[in-house]
Amino acid sequence: MPFSEYIAPFAEFPVLQQRVLDVLRELPEDVQTDFLGDERFRVEIDNFVPGVGWSFLMPAPGVDGNGSRCVILRSKLAEAAEAFAHYVIAHEFAHAFLRNGGWGTITDIEEAADALAASWGFERPA
Repeated sequence: MPFSEYIAPFAEFPVLQQRVLDVLRELPEDVQTDFLGDERFRVEIDNFVPGVGWSFLMPAPGVDGNGSRCVILRSKLAEAAEAFAHYVIAHEFAHAFLRNGGWGTITDIEEAADALAASWGFERPA
């Protein structure tokens, strides 16, 4: 699958760029297809500046009422343990896939993202 546009924002952080790519490649094909087919799905590097805040362009909600599916990752994930970084990245992708909603009988959005990420092989490290 062509993920170049999703890893391009991490060019200054090659370790993180590879970690994002590793997780994207491990996602089930239907999830990859869903992301690639939705112009509202994006992956960006956190650009927080103390005293200023963040600046991101987020797509407006679509016809179906769903808003942006933009995943924002912090550069410090490049320095974290690999398993932890992969888990965080997968967890954030799970939020995007679930459109910040529940999964099955799990209604808590954080628990749902954790459970879905684990089903993809990215369990929360101890």
